[in-house]
Amino acid sequence: MTARKQIILAAYVGGVNEHTAWEHPDAGSQIAFSTFRHVAQTAERGRFDYFFLAEGLALRARDGRIFDHDIAGRPDTLPVLAAIAAVTEHLGLVGTLNATFNEPYELARQIASLDHLSGGRAGWNVVTSFDAYTGANFRRGGFLPHADRYVRAEETVATVRELWDSWAADAIAADKDAGVFLRDPRAGEFSHHGTQFDIEGRFTVSRSPQGRPVIVQAGVSPQGRDFAASTADAIFSPYSSLSEGRAFRDDIRERAARFGRDPEHVKILPSAGFVLGDSRADAEEKARHILEQQLSDRTIQVTFEQVWNRDLSGYDLDGPVPDIDPDPEAPAFIQGRAFIFQDRFRTVRTWRELAEQKGLTLRGLAHEVARAPGYIGTPEQVADQLDTFVQEGGADGVVLGSHVVPSGLDEFVDRVVPLLQERGSLRTEYEGTTLRENLGLPLPSAALAAAL
Repeated sequence: MTARKQIILAAYVGGVNEHTAWEHPDAGSQIAFSTFRHVAQTAERGRFDYFFLAEGLALRARDGRIFDHDIAGRPDTLPVLAAIAAVTEHLGLVGTLNATFNEPYELARQIASLDHLSGGRAGWNVVTSFDAYTGANFRRGGFLPHADRYVRAEETVATVRELWDSWAADAIAADKDAGVFLRDPRAGEFSHHGTQFDIEGRFTVSRSPQGRPVIVQAGVSPQGRDFAASTADAIFSPYSSLSEGRAFRDDIRERAARFGRDPEHVKILPSAGFVLGDSRADAEEKARHILEQQLSDRTIQVTFEQVWNRDLSGYDLDGPVPDIDPDPEAPAFIQGRAFIFQDRFRTVRTWRELAEQKGLTLRGLAHEVARAPGYIGTPEQVADQLDTFVQEGGADGVVLGSHVVPSGLDEFVDRVVPLLQERGSLRTEYEGTTLRENLGLPLPSAALAAAL
């Protein structure tokens, strides 16, 4: 009998966005450590693979003014993950750090240090900048054209790995009388001369407990997919349907093979939400109520304003879809928020056709195009949906979040996790001590394996 594929599970804490109901009576603070600790410890109780934090480097703005419906941001990623390392034992710790604004030496030191502090559980989600507004917070501006972002990111990751690899596994030794000393006097020496970085020196952090920390990335464009397929151990997928997920996974695996990698060693994980109920109808009713909470008048307006790139405050949300075209040439009306639509005109045209077909107001259109939580139903139905998605090749797992932070994940761990474990699709105990081991990833290379 063929063993079932093991589902990879990650948990994330929502930041500044309309998906998290921060005004919910059970919501905690987006800054207090108790929020992060609760989610992380709940995830570890559910035998999740890792805890994930996104990054927000700028407050979002509308027409040059900070959103009046936004909460302030949250603490820096690395201190939060270091603190979580002290209150967990097995859970991986993956943080988002920008390759445009940070230098390889500092990135390599910070992530390797987290890996040592956590006993080999660190991961780096590599992202690039997406607008000049965010880059203005940094000394050198930081904004790069789309193509140049990946050029810098590719060399950033390569340089960071050179620094990590500058220490052999046996470069240091411990002796109860002599203490810790260097076996290799050249340990940590590096010299990198490229188009983005011209650096040389001595890296100060010894070999990572897992060989190298895990690299996570997201890429949808052809250039982004190549970068992810050539570099990442795990890739965030934007596709949650089985057909789209399979197509994306097949494409990434084909690209990985072209780069000389084993496709099995590249894990695909879309983000997803969930709503549980005592029946399917009960869960669907809860999902509708959650969506109503998420889609406030201000959220609907701002969401459409980003696509139109215009002030839409004069349009009635209970009236028709605006008949004006987007204005892509104007300065960004909404700033500090990633733009996920490739073509404004096509998006607006599609929305208008949908609204005309179904007789939708602007508010109705917002509800129609809003992203569904992903998994809705009884615990048994959600377990079946998720298991089928993974077993049939839609992805290798999911990154789960809840609209209620921090307690929302508890329901999934208490009611769905046991069902997945009964099916044999989810571990009952952690197999390894490092994130790389628990994800089923090998040592980064044969040469590195020999060194270790």
